[in-house]
Amino acid sequence: MSNSSTISSKGQVTVPQEIRKRLGLEPGDRVEFVVEEGRTVIRPVRSEINPFEKYVGILGPFPGGEEGIKAWIDDMRSDKDYE
Repeated sequence: MSNSSTISSKGQVTVPQEIRKRLGLEPGDRVEFVVEEGRTVIRPVRSEINPFEKYVGILGPFPGGEEGIKAWIDDMRSDKDYE
């Protein structure tokens, strides 16, 4: 596979569409250039932060706490409607 791009006067390059798809890049994503074993590699910058972390606790506590959760799960498991 061979893809190329021209560097602009500002040092900018356009990442070819096939490469963007392969890397899962979207507009606004960041990439990094890393030198590995004499080669330069471009890769997406992925956050170490869990993207769902901001939603933890948004619904508040489960009614009945831990015992309520256990009772709900037991009820779901004993429900024969799902078979």
